[in-house]
Amino acid sequence: MEPPKNYLIDMDGVLINGPTIIPGADLFLERLRARHAEYLVLTNNPLYTTRDLAHRLQSIGLDIPAERIFTSAMATARFLQSQRPGGTAFVIGESGLTEAIHSVGYVLTDRNPDYVVLGETFSYNLELITKALRLVVGGVRFIATNPDPVGPAEGGLVPACGAMAALIERASGVSPFFIGKPNPLMMRSALNYLGVHSENTLMVGDRMDTDIIAGVESGMETALVLSGVTRQAEVNRFPYLPTRIVESVADIQP
Repeated sequence: MEPPKNYLIDMDGVLINGPTIIPGADLFLERLRARHAEYLVLTNNPLYTTRDLAHRLQSIGLDIPAERIFTSAMATARFLQSQRPGGTAFVIGESGLTEAIHSVGYVLTDRNPDYVVLGETFSYNLELITKALRLVVGGVRFIATNPDPVGPAEGGLVPACGAMAALIERASGVSPFFIGKPNPLMMRSALNYLGVHSENTLMVGDRMDTDIIAGVESGMETALVLSGVTRQAEVNRFPYLPTRIVESVADIQP
């Protein structure tokens, strides 16, 4: 048998839809493990730590160890570390982001920080947004974890990082640097974290405008699953194509 490919796998719309497993996702992961394939599950959501996410997934029957999960918060922390080791940041976000930034040796402060880092939170606070705005206007570098304008919640959609970043950008005139998908920087960071090369890695996602374009720009093969956002009829609207299209991860044989 040929050595298995490595896999970067989007979470929402690929392995889960809300609180339910997409049929066959658990068997797909079992096949990866049986072939000793390297893989990471990716998410643009910076709210939770990898341990929290692993627990949430296990509670619905999907066994993914914390070390197999990579978030936009982790990619953001690794970027900050590579740019200004041991720096400081004013951070708006939950434990998934603050823990990741702490873990690379950063100090969280609102006193002359090197960066303003905007993530996602369960309740955006106008006082904190105003403080971030004033720091950005004062010349502090502006980083945001992900460009998603909305995210899912139990009661429906809620504003996400991209929407809050747009507010600060409009008020300050300063555009943030987004780390998460579709920025290929997140894909390169995930590849380095996993210790594999793009040439032998398949990106599996449900969105043409984030997952697939990020995979294409990172030099990976791509698989679009139709179990999430993108419909088959929409694919040809884009100037790039996935390497293959399948109904779900249940149809992927490592």
